[in-house]
Amino acid sequence: MTGPPPPPVDRHLPSGAHEAVRPGSALLRLQTTESREGVLDGAWWPQSRDIGAELPALLSALTGHLGPITRVGLDTAAWDGLPTRIVVDDQVVRIDSFPVGDDTVLITRGDKDIFSLLVVPPDTAPEAARAAMAQAVRADNVTQAEQILIDTASARVAPE
Repeated sequence: MTGPPPPPVDRHLPSGAHEAVRPGSALLRLQTTESREGVLDGAWWPQSRDIGAELPALLSALTGHLGPITRVGLDTAAWDGLPTRIVVDDQVVRIDSFPVGDDTVLITRGDKDIFSLLVVPPDTAPEAARAAMAQAVRADNVTQAEQILIDTASARVAPE
């Protein structure tokens, strides 16, 4: 028997929160009701593509807001050394490889509650990263992650 679903979490970012954004941080717009309208639930700006170094801090922060995280969906091609599971705060989290692109990470709480985060490339200039993250957390955002990165000049540039 499962208990009642957790109460909705409504966390608003203080104005100016985007100004404090730096590599290794995440901005979240957490609305856990079924009526979420935005395409993305938040944004993450990792410091590197080393998933073992970057993911634990993100998951630990998310667990504080969402409760236990059960799965993470990432694109294998976008990360160095992608494991099949990771232990964060004494909780085993499965890592699934999905061709979601290097611009998105999917976070699952429970069985079906999925949160989609924009991933800002580690080498993005701070101003572009702030703009991309601010767009991603807007409640009325209907722009896909890849397009946000292009529009804010945050997208990875292919080597010539």
